[in-house]
Amino acid sequence: MRKLLKKIHLWLGIISGLLVFVIAITGCLYAFQQEIQDATQSYRFTEIQQKAILKPTEFESIARKNLPNRELHSIKIHKSNRSVEAIFYHYEPTYYYIMYLNPYTGEVLHTQNMEEGFFPFVLKGHFHLWLPPEIGQTVVASFTLIFILVLISGFLIWIPKNIKNIRSRLQFQWNATTKWRRKNFDLHAIIGFYSFGIALLFCITGLVWGFQWFANGLHATFGGEKQLEYVEPSFISSGTKNEAALDKLYEKISKEVPNFQSIELHPAHDDKSPIVVNTNTKDGTYYAIDYQYFNPKTLVELPSNTIFSRQNDATFADTLLRMNYDIHTGAILGFAGKFFMFIMSLCIASLPISGIVFWYGKRYKKKLYAK
Repeated sequence: MRKLLKKIHLWLGIISGLLVFVIAITGCLYAFQQEIQDATQSYRFTEIQQKAILKPTEFESIARKNLPNRELHSIKIHKSNRSVEAIFYHYEPTYYYIMYLNPYTGEVLHTQNMEEGFFPFVLKGHFHLWLPPEIGQTVVASFTLIFILVLISGFLIWIPKNIKNIRSRLQFQWNATTKWRRKNFDLHAIIGFYSFGIALLFCITGLVWGFQWFANGLHATFGGEKQLEYVEPSFISSGTKNEAALDKLYEKISKEVPNFQSIELHPAHDDKSPIVVNTNTKDGTYYAIDYQYFNPKTLVELPSNTIFSRQNDATFADTLLRMNYDIHTGAILGFAGKFFMFIMSLCIASLPISGIVFWYGKRYKKKLYAK
Protein backbone atom coordinates (compact mmCIF):
# COMPACT_ATOMS: atom_id res chain seq x y z
CA MET A 1 0.00 0.00 0.00
CA ARG A 2 2.82 2.45 0.81
CA LYS A 3 4.45 1.71 -2.54
CA LEU A 4 1.15 2.43 -4.30
CA LEU A 5 0.68 5.65 -2.32
CA LYS A 6 4.20 6.77 -3.20
CA LYS A 7 3.54 6.22 -6.90
CA ILE A 8 0.23 8.09 -6.68
CA HIS A 9 1.91 10.94 -4.79
CA LEU A 10 4.83 11.08 -7.21
CA TRP A 11 3.02 11.03 -10.54
CA LEU A 12 0.06 13.15 -9.53
CA GLY A 13 2.55 15.57 -7.94
CA ILE A 14 4.53 15.78 -11.17
CA ILE A 15 1.34 16.30 -13.19
CA SER A 16 -0.04 19.04 -10.96
CA GLY A 17 3.19 20.56 -9.59
CA LEU A 18 3.64 23.47 -11.98
CA LEU A 19 -0.01 24.55 -11.76
CA VAL A 20 -0.01 24.26 -7.97
CA PHE A 21 3.08 26.48 -7.85
CA VAL A 22 1.48 29.10 -10.12
CA ILE A 23 -1.82 29.12 -8.22
CA ALA A 24 -0.08 29.35 -4.83
CA ILE A 25 2.32 32.12 -5.89
CA THR A 26 -0.42 34.20 -7.52
CA GLY A 27 -2.42 33.77 -4.30
CA CYS A 28 0.56 35.15 -2.35
CA LEU A 29 0.95 38.10 -4.72
CA TYR A 30 -2.75 38.96 -4.44
CA ALA A 31 -3.01 38.52 -0.66
CA PHE A 32 -2.41 42.16 0.30
CA GLN A 33 -3.69 43.84 -2.83
CA GLN A 34 -6.15 46.04 -0.92
CA GLU A 35 -3.55 47.20 1.60
CA ILE A 36 -0.97 47.90 -1.14
CA GLN A 37 -3.42 49.80 -3.33
CA ASP A 38 -4.72 51.79 -0.37
CA ALA A 39 -1.13 52.81 0.44
CA THR A 40 -0.21 53.77 -3.14
CA GLN A 41 -3.45 55.19 -4.60
CA SER A 42 -4.35 58.39 -2.76
CA TYR A 43 -7.56 58.92 -4.75
CA ARG A 44 -9.16 56.09 -2.77
CA PHE A 45 -9.47 58.47 0.19
CA THR A 46 -10.94 61.91 0.83
CA GLU A 47 -10.39 64.04 3.92
CA ILE A 48 -13.44 64.02 6.17
CA GLN A 49 -15.28 67.34 6.33
CA GLN A 50 -17.85 68.59 8.80
CA LYS A 51 -20.69 68.71 6.30
CA ALA A 52 -23.12 66.35 4.60
CA ILE A 53 -22.07 64.34 1.58
CA LEU A 54 -23.94 64.55 -1.72
CA LYS A 55 -27.01 62.42 -2.35
CA PRO A 56 -26.72 59.07 -4.17
CA THR A 57 -28.70 60.39 -7.14
CA GLU A 58 -26.17 63.24 -7.50
CA PHE A 59 -23.30 60.74 -7.57
CA GLU A 60 -25.29 58.71 -10.09
CA SER A 61 -25.79 61.71 -12.37
CA ILE A 62 -22.11 62.74 -12.21
CA ALA A 63 -20.92 59.20 -12.89
CA ARG A 64 -23.19 58.69 -15.90
CA LYS A 65 -22.10 62.00 -17.44
CA ASN A 66 -18.42 61.17 -17.06
CA LEU A 67 -18.65 57.65 -18.46
CA PRO A 68 -21.70 57.80 -20.76
CA ASN A 69 -21.00 54.71 -22.84
CA ARG A 70 -20.81 52.28 -19.94
CA GLU A 71 -23.56 50.77 -17.76
CA LEU A 72 -23.57 52.01 -14.17
CA HIS A 73 -23.65 48.99 -11.90
CA SER A 74 -23.72 50.64 -8.47
CA ILE A 75 -22.82 53.56 -6.21
CA LYS A 76 -20.84 52.55 -3.11
CA ILE A 77 -20.77 55.00 -0.19
CA HIS A 78 -18.40 54.43 2.75
CA LYS A 79 -18.78 55.62 6.30
CA SER A 80 -15.04 56.11 6.65
CA ASN A 81 -12.82 58.53 4.74
CA ARG A 82 -12.89 56.40 1.60
CA SER A 83 -13.99 58.07 -1.61
CA VAL A 84 -17.39 57.23 -3.09
CA GLU A 85 -17.11 54.53 -5.77
CA ALA A 86 -19.19 54.55 -8.94
CA ILE A 87 -18.87 51.03 -10.31
CA PHE A 88 -19.38 50.31 -13.99
CA TYR A 89 -19.58 46.60 -14.77
CA HIS A 90 -20.89 44.47 -17.63
CA TYR A 91 -20.41 40.77 -18.35
CA GLU A 92 -20.84 40.60 -22.14
CA PRO A 93 -19.06 42.56 -23.50
CA THR A 94 -16.88 42.48 -20.40
CA TYR A 95 -15.73 45.70 -18.79
CA TYR A 96 -15.16 46.82 -15.22
CA TYR A 97 -14.38 50.40 -14.15
CA ILE A 98 -14.40 52.13 -10.78
CA MET A 99 -14.79 55.91 -10.72
CA TYR A 100 -13.67 57.51 -7.44
CA LEU A 101 -15.63 60.60 -6.41
CA ASN A 102 -15.17 63.21 -3.71
CA PRO A 103 -18.14 62.60 -1.34
CA TYR A 104 -18.62 66.34 -0.65
CA THR A 105 -18.14 67.92 -4.09
CA GLY A 106 -18.70 65.08 -6.54
CA GLU A 107 -15.33 65.76 -8.17
CA VAL A 108 -14.07 62.82 -10.21
CA LEU A 109 -10.76 61.92 -8.56
CA HIS A 110 -9.83 58.99 -10.79
CA THR A 111 -11.34 56.36 -13.09
CA GLN A 112 -9.65 52.98 -12.95
CA ASN A 113 -9.99 50.20 -15.51
CA MET A 114 -10.15 47.15 -13.22
CA GLU A 115 -9.25 44.82 -16.09
CA GLU A 116 -5.78 46.35 -16.40
CA GLY A 117 -2.78 46.49 -14.10
CA PHE A 118 -0.69 44.16 -11.98
CA PHE A 119 -3.30 42.82 -9.55
CA PRO A 120 -5.98 42.08 -12.18
CA PHE A 121 -3.28 40.19 -14.10
CA VAL A 122 -2.38 38.18 -10.99
CA LEU A 123 -6.04 37.44 -10.20
CA LYS A 124 -6.66 36.14 -13.73
CA GLY A 125 -3.72 33.79 -13.31
CA HIS A 126 -4.99 32.59 -9.94
CA PHE A 127 -8.55 31.97 -11.14
CA HIS A 128 -8.05 30.67 -14.67
CA LEU A 129 -4.31 30.66 -15.56
CA TRP A 130 -4.75 33.53 -18.05
CA LEU A 131 -6.83 31.22 -20.25
CA PRO A 132 -10.39 32.04 -21.36
CA PRO A 133 -12.37 31.90 -18.08
CA GLU A 134 -14.75 29.14 -19.17
CA ILE A 135 -11.73 26.92 -19.97
CA GLY A 136 -9.22 28.04 -17.36
CA GLN A 137 -11.63 27.82 -14.44
CA THR A 138 -12.32 24.15 -15.23
CA VAL A 139 -8.60 23.44 -15.62
CA VAL A 140 -7.78 25.03 -12.25
CA ALA A 141 -10.64 23.21 -10.50
CA SER A 142 -9.65 19.86 -12.05
CA PHE A 143 -6.03 20.20 -10.95
CA THR A 144 -7.25 21.26 -7.52
CA LEU A 145 -8.99 17.89 -7.24
CA ILE A 146 -5.76 16.18 -8.27
CA PHE A 147 -3.84 18.17 -5.67
CA ILE A 148 -6.23 16.96 -2.96
CA LEU A 149 -5.19 13.39 -3.81
CA VAL A 150 -1.54 14.48 -3.69
CA LEU A 151 -2.10 15.96 -0.22
CA ILE A 152 -3.91 12.92 1.17
CA SER A 153 -1.40 10.43 -0.26
CA GLY A 154 1.47 12.55 1.06
CA PHE A 155 -0.04 12.66 4.53
CA LEU A 156 -0.51 8.87 4.59
CA ILE A 157 3.10 8.37 3.45
CA TRP A 158 4.27 10.79 6.15
CA ILE A 159 2.72 8.72 8.97
CA PRO A 160 5.58 6.61 10.39
CA LYS A 161 5.21 2.83 10.65
CA ASN A 162 6.28 3.08 14.29
CA ILE A 163 4.32 5.76 16.12
CA LYS A 164 7.31 6.27 18.44
CA ASN A 165 9.15 7.90 15.54
CA ILE A 166 6.50 10.56 15.02
CA ARG A 167 8.49 13.20 16.89
CA SER A 168 11.37 12.93 14.44
CA ARG A 169 8.91 13.55 11.61
CA LEU A 170 7.77 16.83 13.17
CA GLN A 171 11.12 18.56 13.66
CA PHE A 172 14.08 19.56 11.55
CA GLN A 173 17.11 17.66 12.84
CA TRP A 174 19.91 19.38 11.03
CA ASN A 175 23.53 19.67 11.98
CA ALA A 176 26.78 20.50 10.26
CA THR A 177 27.03 17.05 8.68
CA THR A 178 23.46 16.90 7.33
CA LYS A 179 23.48 16.74 3.53
CA TRP A 180 21.48 19.42 1.71
CA ARG A 181 19.41 16.71 0.03
CA ARG A 182 18.32 15.46 3.44
CA LYS A 183 17.44 19.00 4.38
CA ASN A 184 15.38 19.27 1.20
CA PHE A 185 13.52 16.08 2.10
CA ASP A 186 12.77 17.44 5.57
CA LEU A 187 11.54 20.71 4.05
CA HIS A 188 9.15 18.80 1.82
CA ALA A 189 7.88 16.37 4.47
CA ILE A 190 7.67 18.68 7.48
CA ILE A 191 6.31 21.72 5.65
CA GLY A 192 3.88 19.39 3.88
CA PHE A 193 2.61 18.11 7.21
CA TYR A 194 2.16 21.51 8.85
CA SER A 195 0.45 23.01 5.79
CA PHE A 196 -1.73 19.94 5.11
CA GLY A 197 -4.91 21.22 6.78
CA ILE A 198 -4.69 24.74 5.36
CA ALA A 199 -3.88 23.36 1.90
CA LEU A 200 -7.05 21.25 2.05
CA LEU A 201 -8.97 24.35 3.15
CA PHE A 202 -7.59 26.29 0.18
CA CYS A 203 -8.63 23.47 -2.14
CA ILE A 204 -12.16 23.09 -0.76
CA THR A 205 -12.90 26.83 -0.80
CA GLY A 206 -11.40 27.06 -4.28
CA LEU A 207 -13.57 24.22 -5.58
CA VAL A 208 -16.67 26.13 -4.46
CA TRP A 209 -15.92 28.56 -7.30
CA GLY A 210 -14.55 25.94 -9.66
CA PHE A 211 -17.45 23.49 -9.83
CA GLN A 212 -21.11 24.34 -9.32
CA TRP A 213 -21.86 20.72 -8.37
CA PHE A 214 -19.28 20.95 -5.57
CA ALA A 215 -20.76 24.18 -4.19
CA ASN A 216 -24.28 22.72 -4.33
CA GLY A 217 -23.13 19.49 -2.66
CA LEU A 218 -21.30 21.30 0.14
CA HIS A 219 -24.28 23.56 0.76
CA ALA A 220 -26.70 20.60 0.81
CA THR A 221 -24.42 18.60 3.13
CA PHE A 222 -24.90 21.23 5.84
CA GLY A 223 -28.64 21.43 5.26
CA GLY A 224 -28.78 24.33 2.83
CA GLU A 225 -31.94 24.73 0.77
CA LYS A 226 -31.63 28.17 -0.84
CA GLN A 227 -30.32 28.88 -4.32
CA LEU A 228 -26.60 29.56 -4.64
CA GLU A 229 -26.94 31.40 -7.95
CA TYR A 230 -27.52 35.14 -7.76
CA VAL A 231 -31.11 35.72 -8.94
CA GLU A 232 -32.97 38.97 -8.39
CA PRO A 233 -36.58 38.58 -7.20
CA SER A 234 -39.36 39.42 -9.63
CA PHE A 235 -42.19 41.85 -8.89
CA ILE A 236 -45.24 43.45 -10.49
CA SER A 237 -44.19 46.72 -12.09
CA SER A 238 -46.85 49.33 -11.46
CA GLY A 239 -47.00 52.98 -10.55
CA THR A 240 -44.79 55.92 -11.51
CA LYS A 241 -41.01 55.95 -11.38
CA ASN A 242 -39.59 57.13 -8.06
CA GLU A 243 -36.86 59.59 -9.06
CA ALA A 244 -35.49 59.86 -5.51
CA ALA A 245 -35.57 56.13 -4.78
CA LEU A 246 -31.80 55.80 -4.18
CA ASP A 247 -31.78 58.80 -1.86
CA LYS A 248 -34.71 57.52 0.20
CA LEU A 249 -33.26 54.01 0.49
CA TYR A 250 -29.84 55.31 1.53
CA GLU A 251 -31.42 57.51 4.21
CA LYS A 252 -33.62 54.67 5.43
CA ILE A 253 -30.85 52.05 5.66
CA SER A 254 -28.21 54.36 7.13
CA LYS A 255 -30.64 55.04 9.99
CA GLU A 256 -31.63 51.38 10.42
CA VAL A 257 -27.99 50.20 10.38
CA PRO A 258 -25.99 53.01 12.05
CA ASN A 259 -22.87 50.80 12.30
CA PHE A 260 -22.65 50.28 8.54
CA GLN A 261 -19.22 50.48 6.93
CA SER A 262 -20.49 50.77 3.36
CA ILE A 263 -23.80 50.93 1.53
CA GLU A 264 -23.78 49.94 -2.14
CA LEU A 265 -26.84 50.98 -4.13
CA HIS A 266 -27.59 49.29 -7.46
CA PRO A 267 -30.00 51.34 -9.61
CA ALA A 268 -32.73 49.43 -11.42
CA HIS A 269 -31.52 48.69 -14.97
CA ASP A 270 -35.00 48.35 -16.46
CA ASP A 271 -38.69 48.08 -15.50
CA LYS A 272 -38.23 44.45 -14.44
CA SER A 273 -35.18 44.99 -12.23
CA PRO A 274 -35.33 45.83 -8.50
CA ILE A 275 -33.06 48.28 -6.73
CA VAL A 276 -30.47 46.21 -4.85
CA VAL A 277 -28.83 47.53 -1.69
CA ASN A 278 -25.79 45.81 -0.14
CA THR A 279 -25.01 46.92 3.40
CA ASN A 280 -21.72 45.80 4.95
CA THR A 281 -21.01 46.15 8.67
CA LYS A 282 -17.57 44.48 8.60
CA ASP A 283 -15.11 46.31 6.38
CA GLY A 284 -12.71 44.01 4.50
CA THR A 285 -15.06 41.01 4.50
CA TYR A 286 -18.07 39.92 2.46
CA TYR A 287 -20.01 37.38 4.54
CA ALA A 288 -21.68 40.03 6.73
CA ILE A 289 -23.31 41.87 3.81
CA ASP A 290 -27.09 42.32 3.94
CA TYR A 291 -28.54 41.96 0.44
CA GLN A 292 -31.90 43.73 0.10
CA TYR A 293 -34.14 44.11 -2.94
CA PHE A 294 -36.72 46.85 -3.41
CA ASN A 295 -39.47 47.61 -5.89
CA PRO A 296 -38.07 50.75 -7.60
CA LYS A 297 -41.50 52.41 -7.70
CA THR A 298 -43.06 51.52 -4.35
CA LEU A 299 -39.80 50.89 -2.41
CA VAL A 300 -41.39 47.78 -0.88
CA GLU A 301 -38.74 45.23 0.09
CA LEU A 302 -38.86 42.00 -1.92
CA PRO A 303 -38.13 38.53 -0.47
CA SER A 304 -35.22 36.49 -1.81
CA ASN A 305 -34.76 32.71 -1.86
CA THR A 306 -31.01 32.80 -2.47
CA ILE A 307 -28.07 32.91 -0.08
CA PHE A 308 -27.70 36.53 -1.18
CA SER A 309 -30.28 37.88 1.25
CA ARG A 310 -30.33 39.39 4.72
CA GLN A 311 -27.66 37.99 7.04
CA ASN A 312 -30.22 37.35 9.79
CA ASP A 313 -32.15 35.09 7.40
CA ALA A 314 -29.10 32.98 6.58
CA THR A 315 -28.81 29.43 7.93
CA PHE A 316 -25.48 27.90 8.94
CA ALA A 317 -25.09 26.41 5.45
CA ASP A 318 -25.85 29.78 3.84
CA THR A 319 -23.36 31.58 6.07
CA LEU A 320 -20.68 28.99 5.34
CA LEU A 321 -20.99 29.59 1.60
CA ARG A 322 -21.12 33.36 2.10
CA MET A 323 -17.90 33.11 4.12
CA ASN A 324 -16.11 31.20 1.37
CA TYR A 325 -14.03 34.11 0.03
CA ASP A 326 -13.21 35.43 3.51
CA ILE A 327 -12.07 31.97 4.64
CA HIS A 328 -10.06 31.41 1.46
CA THR A 329 -8.14 34.66 1.89
CA GLY A 330 -7.99 34.60 5.70
CA ALA A 331 -9.78 37.99 5.81
CA ILE A 332 -12.33 36.51 8.21
CA LEU A 333 -9.62 36.84 10.90
CA GLY A 334 -8.50 40.29 9.77
CA PHE A 335 -4.95 41.23 8.81
CA ALA A 336 -3.47 38.45 10.96
CA GLY A 337 -5.56 35.87 9.10
CA LYS A 338 -4.47 37.22 5.72
CA PHE A 339 -0.81 37.18 6.79
CA PHE A 340 -1.14 33.59 8.02
CA MET A 341 -2.70 32.49 4.71
CA PHE A 342 0.07 34.34 2.86
CA ILE A 343 2.71 32.31 4.72
CA MET A 344 0.79 29.09 4.10
CA SER A 345 0.58 29.88 0.37
CA LEU A 346 4.35 30.31 0.28
CA CYS A 347 4.79 26.98 2.03
CA ILE A 348 2.45 25.25 -0.44
CA ALA A 349 4.28 26.85 -3.38
CA SER A 350 7.54 25.35 -2.07
CA LEU A 351 6.18 21.77 -2.03
CA PRO A 352 6.31 21.10 -5.80
CA ILE A 353 9.87 22.48 -5.91
CA SER A 354 11.22 20.43 -2.99
CA GLY A 355 9.29 17.39 -4.23
CA ILE A 356 10.78 17.55 -7.73
CA VAL A 357 14.28 18.10 -6.31
CA PHE A 358 13.84 15.07 -4.04
CA TRP A 359 12.57 12.88 -6.89
CA TYR A 360 15.39 13.97 -9.22
CA GLY A 361 18.05 13.35 -6.58
CA LYS A 362 16.68 9.94 -5.69
CA ARG A 363 16.39 8.89 -9.32
CA TYR A 364 19.68 10.20 -10.67
CA LYS A 365 21.88 10.81 -7.64
CA LYS A 366 20.75 8.13 -5.25
CA LYS A 367 24.22 7.52 -3.79
CA LEU A 368 24.49 11.12 -2.65
CA TYR A 369 21.52 10.89 -0.27
CA ALA A 370 22.31 10.89 3.42
CA LYS A 371 20.13 8.45 5.24
